[in-house]
Amino acid sequence: MAVVKMQKLGICAMTNRRGDILGILQSMGVMQVEQGFDAQDMAFPDTHDTAVQFNRYAAQLDGAVKVLSLYAPEGHRGLSLFEGKQRVTRKEFDRSKAEADELLDAGRDIVDLEHDIREAQNTIGRDEVAQAALRPWMGLDVPFDYTGTRDMAFVAGTFQGDATAEELVQELTDGLGDNPPVEVRVLTREAGLTYACVLYLRSVSEKVKENLRRLGFARPSSSLDGTPAKLMAGYETDIERQHDRIDEAERTIGSYAPLRSRLETCADYFRDRAARYELLASVPETKSVFFLEGWVTAQQAPAVKGLLEERYGACVEFEEAREGEQEPTLLHNNRFSAAVEPVLESYGLPRHGKVDPSFIMSIFYVIFFGMMLSDAGYGIVVALGCGIVLARHHDMSEGTNRMLRLFFWCGLSTTFWGLMYGGIFGNAIDTIATTFFGYEGPQIVRPLWFEPMANPMALLMWCLLFGVIHLFVGLGIKGYELLKDGDGLGFVGEVLSWYLLLVGLIFMLLPTDLFASIAGFSVALPGWVATLSNACAAVGAILVVLLGSRDSANWGVRIASGLYDLYGVTGWLSDLLSYSRLLALGLATGVIANVVNMMAAMMGPTPLGIVAFVLIFVLGHTLNIGINMLGAYVHTNRLQFVEFFGKFYDGGGEAFAPFGTSHRYVEIREES
Repeated sequence: MAVVKMQKLGICAMTNRRGDILGILQSMGVMQVEQGFDAQDMAFPDTHDTAVQFNRYAAQLDGAVKVLSLYAPEGHRGLSLFEGKQRVTRKEFDRSKAEADELLDAGRDIVDLEHDIREAQNTIGRDEVAQAALRPWMGLDVPFDYTGTRDMAFVAGTFQGDATAEELVQELTDGLGDNPPVEVRVLTREAGLTYACVLYLRSVSEKVKENLRRLGFARPSSSLDGTPAKLMAGYETDIERQHDRIDEAERTIGSYAPLRSRLETCADYFRDRAARYELLASVPETKSVFFLEGWVTAQQAPAVKGLLEERYGACVEFEEAREGEQEPTLLHNNRFSAAVEPVLESYGLPRHGKVDPSFIMSIFYVIFFGMMLSDAGYGIVVALGCGIVLARHHDMSEGTNRMLRLFFWCGLSTTFWGLMYGGIFGNAIDTIATTFFGYEGPQIVRPLWFEPMANPMALLMWCLLFGVIHLFVGLGIKGYELLKDGDGLGFVGEVLSWYLLLVGLIFMLLPTDLFASIAGFSVALPGWVATLSNACAAVGAILVVLLGSRDSANWGVRIASGLYDLYGVTGWLSDLLSYSRLLALGLATGVIANVVNMMAAMMGPTPLGIVAFVLIFVLGHTLNIGINMLGAYVHTNRLQFVEFFGKFYDGGGEAFAPFGTSHRYVEIREES
């Protein structure tokens, strides 16, 4: 529930221990390296080519693993989203160094085999295209390159459009007189073309060729050699040969499947080496020593210092942050609050010296999400589903684990608010009892509090009350930060003044007819309360005007700016009305759920009606859960980011990013 305190370390050690020190820092993953000192008189090692080579090796093995996943998938793995990384010991991981050459060769073979498969598939594609082009010619029983005899010329090709043999003969003999020696055989008509062969006397070839050109006659490809039947058979044989080639390559790829885990481990080993050499390029050194700076948590700093000094003979100093240098941010929260850290990170981390809002935010987040989804049946489904996955998959990634924990708590909150509102899959229990069991008694499932659809204005009032509490808590956090920084005047001008003004305005509104018309009930306050509320509002307004822009020495500017700040009360009203979305989404969930139940029960208590009820019930409520969970997630985030954070929080922190492993496949399990 706080931002972890950081300590900056300066390290100086012998150059011959550089690799060992970077290796241990990488395996520990506790130090964010930042080289902020002036190193203009020092040298930097040229490790670019080495880093590129290791990255290339890692990419090569990644490609091999991808091929194995495609052609020899693992059958025992569950949902990949919830599967953690493969766990290996440090000894198994370090063994990759000795196996690197062997595994690189295997990786190259796997990738080459996949390339062979692609090449064979492309060849099959080309053969099939060629076969498709040959099919219209299958009626031709002479080779494509056949040109006729000494006296007779033969040519095969296509004419534009659909034409009969008689029509083509008439066109080709134009200008040749009666009974010209030309014969045409139409093979087929397809796709607006007429496939034909023409036989004519060579003595009239010039005139026939002229007529052929006029008719748009086109010869087939000059590369075709042999009869269509022979060519078709050749393509069939080649396709079979390519399929055999693919089958053999796939079998060979499958034989490499036992190497999958070693290939993955070695790929991550190369990734580590590449990261180490990339960092090394920014580490200044002399002939005998090198220098390193970075941040560790204050709690771990003594242990890191002792380890580097005792094991590697390094000189480690605790340093102060330079002017303008910002400490990285690392959050530390309990498991409940840590679940909302990804949501906070998506907005921006707090800077050092600022409040970590995770704990307070998590409470409101879960409450508001539940109010928006607001159906006990949906909440049970969400909480139970997330709980089962969390119980069965202990090695999933931290990000996925946090997401599921967040929705688990949101599911419990949804269940609570669903019972308060009387919604369990809408009015499903009453609908089932009435439709299939003939129940005609009073309502079975009654709300523990009240039913929103029967009294929406009451729920609106409660939503606005929750909004006031939420916004006032945010304003209170701002006041805490101002007091912690010793800015008492700022606390009075920016926090206390608004508390007085807003509380006064609220109590001035309560006894009015406007409030009574909206809430459906009236509030009578003693006279002294009305007087006190008027005084609070007036004092608050005066403080806002006088102290809102206290940095200005010109009182005219200060008052003018303060009056503008006072106009900000309309922004508070806008923020408060945003909490009506708690009502809107809660009602939407209940109304849609009831409509689904009504549609499902329309066919009555017949066998077909039961089947229809189950199908519509499951499909309709599944869609309703999905749509309204998305809506609840989006609008709960909005209430945190815009309304709540707008009162005190501006983020601006940079996440703590220690130099460590960036493994894609494996997680190292340190041996005790």
